[in-house]
Amino acid sequence: MARRVRLLLAGILWSAAIATAAGPYDVVIYGGSAAAVSAAVEISRGGRTVIIVAPERHIGGITVDGLGSADINNHWFRNDYALGGLAADFYARLGRKYGRATPAYQYESHIAEQVFADWIAENKIPVRPGEVLRKVEWRPGTKTIAAIVTNAGRYEATVFLDATIEGDLLAAAGVETTWGREANAQYGETKNGIRAETTHAQFKVRVDPYRIPGNPASGLIPTIQDEPLGTPGAPDRNIQAFCFRLCLTKDPANRVPFPKPANFDRAQYEIYFRYVKAGGTLWTPAARLPNGKTDLGSWHDLSANLYGMNREWPNGSPEVRRRIYEQHRDFTQGLLWLLANDPEIPAATRKEWSQWGLAKNEFTDNGNWPRQLYVRDGRRMVSDYVITEHHTRRLNPEPVADPVAVAFWPTDTHSVRRIVRDGAAYNEGFVFDDDNWGPFGISYRALVPRARQARNLITPTCVSSTHVAYGAIRLEQTFLSLGQAAGAAAVLAVERGTAIQDVPYDVLRERLLACGQVLSLSLVPARNR
Repeated sequence: MARRVRLLLAGILWSAAIATAAGPYDVVIYGGSAAAVSAAVEISRGGRTVIIVAPERHIGGITVDGLGSADINNHWFRNDYALGGLAADFYARLGRKYGRATPAYQYESHIAEQVFADWIAENKIPVRPGEVLRKVEWRPGTKTIAAIVTNAGRYEATVFLDATIEGDLLAAAGVETTWGREANAQYGETKNGIRAETTHAQFKVRVDPYRIPGNPASGLIPTIQDEPLGTPGAPDRNIQAFCFRLCLTKDPANRVPFPKPANFDRAQYEIYFRYVKAGGTLWTPAARLPNGKTDLGSWHDLSANLYGMNREWPNGSPEVRRRIYEQHRDFTQGLLWLLANDPEIPAATRKEWSQWGLAKNEFTDNGNWPRQLYVRDGRRMVSDYVITEHHTRRLNPEPVADPVAVAFWPTDTHSVRRIVRDGAAYNEGFVFDDDNWGPFGISYRALVPRARQARNLITPTCVSSTHVAYGAIRLEQTFLSLGQAAGAAAVLAVERGTAIQDVPYDVLRERLLACGQVLSLSLVPARNR
């Protein structure tokens, strides 16, 4: 009963925030990511008016749609040193939701959504969910945005903030963006472009890729692209594979059986049958979240990453993205049903999967299925300053003079396609876990576009970076920190009446340090390292 009351109150507060929306605003944020919320909180606490306008119905990004295990202290290294400010507050609040005095880095999606709703209500931030950007209006004769227009409204502001993963506002404003993989030669990198060898999450067994085994003329089985490897180090437009972060449970009281899609086609899963026949072991869930749940992802050689099936996403219309979402949903739902029921799946694997189901108390407005794909890659801004592999290196990294947050994660980019190599299925593109990476400061200059393109637009999510460098930035805790930094910069731009590019870094730095943001690991007290 108490939980229902809390959810009802959260809904009332959310509705009240929507009902009180008015304008013009000091800052308009487009996008519903975690960074959107932290930016809005920082702006509101800075005494400025702000609104979140988002195409999503639920605000908080993948954190409220299945990603229940933050990439914090979950590998061979400890990286919570990089948490400060609102990012640290977010995980501390999650801990308190579970009655803990310490931060929670594993949590349930609906609990994370409550934390975001609390922030929004406490700071009286109006939210317009479910609104899709249609166009950008400019002040005549300038490179200053006057307003954005959605399918349901027009929003004027002094500063605009793109908090989408896809860079939709940047692109609509004519800011230069890119997607896919740069050539290694473009920035003198070694981990970008087509990979000569992909060893991480590579097939552990040899899987014949042809419809008639051993016969290339028969064509390829589903999930494999018919294209050559290409030239190692060369650029392409492929992006990291998407998946769902699956919230599953074994609890009979909270378990919903895996649905079998109406359009289920068993032939689409031939690669899974061949994999187990070749001796492979399919991936299975494990309860790692509170209340016996999992946020099962796809970082294995064969799981639910659909390589090469998302190439239209970065520049796709809402209809194109909906189609890609539905393709991934139907395929993944069919895969889960198959793993739990198909007699050709090994008995031990089938027995394990049959004990699991969807969580009844998650994503209740979407059939207990995540409302968002885990979009690992979209557009990235191309500014005068580009973060590259050189910044991410442990040895002799590129120095950063104006950090606004710290990225503390390897250059983690999932494979982008599944092709045939040497007569077998081959995942191409994964970069992770080499010996030459380290934490680095994220430059303020990577958050702002070229002044000749837009003078009052900033992004915490589509920062100017290469494909491989973005893999070290694209974490939810980093987005929370970057959102706060972008919000603080927007406040300063409004206060001073300056272009976003002209915000004085020394003033921004002091403001961020005052609110606990970590700008360099050298600034973390030694006792806390």
